[in-house]
Amino acid sequence: MTTINNIKILHLDNNHPLLWEQLAAAGFQNEEDFTSTKEEIEAKIHHYQGVVIRSRFKIDKTFLDKATHLQFIARVGAGLESIDCDYAAEKGVHLIAAPEGNSNAVGEHALGMLLSLMNKLNRADRLVREGKWIREGNRGFELEHKTVGIIGYGNMGKSFAKKLRGFDVAVLCYDILDNVGDVNAKQVSLKELQEQADVLSLHLPWTPETDKMMTTDFITAFTKPFWFINTSRGKNVVTDDLVVALQSGKILGAGLDVLEYEKLSFENLFIDTEKPAAFDYLLAAENVLLTPHIAGWTYESHEKLAQTIVDKIISFYKK
Repeated sequence: MTTINNIKILHLDNNHPLLWEQLAAAGFQNEEDFTSTKEEIEAKIHHYQGVVIRSRFKIDKTFLDKATHLQFIARVGAGLESIDCDYAAEKGVHLIAAPEGNSNAVGEHALGMLLSLMNKLNRADRLVREGKWIREGNRGFELEHKTVGIIGYGNMGKSFAKKLRGFDVAVLCYDILDNVGDVNAKQVSLKELQEQADVLSLHLPWTPETDKMMTTDFITAFTKPFWFINTSRGKNVVTDDLVVALQSGKILGAGLDVLEYEKLSFENLFIDTEKPAAFDYLLAAENVLLTPHIAGWTYESHEKLAQTIVDKIISFYKK
């Protein structure tokens, strides 16, 4: 019979210290390796029952075949797209994620981006710093009486909707699951959301179904020009098509915390050294706000994510 004292956990990324400390206090054996290559990790992974990772590399079939004693993989983050989940399930490996840990941070970031865009705060700040006191050219728009559409109504979408309660807005949500609407958002069909929304905020995982979801056809299906916020995954959006919509005025402004060009680790931007033309446009556009995948990256969420992972690992062994 396996006991906690016999469980060796390999930590592949640096996380909040409470994660290591609380697992050690519970009796787990912690080891770390933040620098070895994927192949070097694979050569020794058979010694471990657990893995804690952020997004350092993809855990694929090759990795899982070598992890002959692996019982769980814990990802300190919201999504599991860097793990071959189906094959892990075949292998009987339990998967743990922590979408609860940074949902509040993502909701606040999305709201901050939206208000900054609509009130031209980023543009106005830059112009004042350049010595240009321009009032009429920085006249903004109010969120009041607008309709906000949220696609993806899990932890992140619900957090954003909750933040909107202080505004006089209608909030609609669309999700592949039924009956996820609540007091903060009315669940509707995608068609109804596209007909009514003045604002679109994505809160989706990256899956085969959501990959390159936001295309020109998807955008033109919206009845009204709209503001766009993406704090989910960059590959949900075809950036070339987003730029066309920004140029035409169909999208009034875009707040992008994630980009199509990010590497899987999220630590670097470009997949190769060539800078795409669409990205050059985003860099120059005054109605685009860019942040480096930090919506869920607060001091508070750093701790919450670690605590959520600890609690779920301990719970897994107490079943």
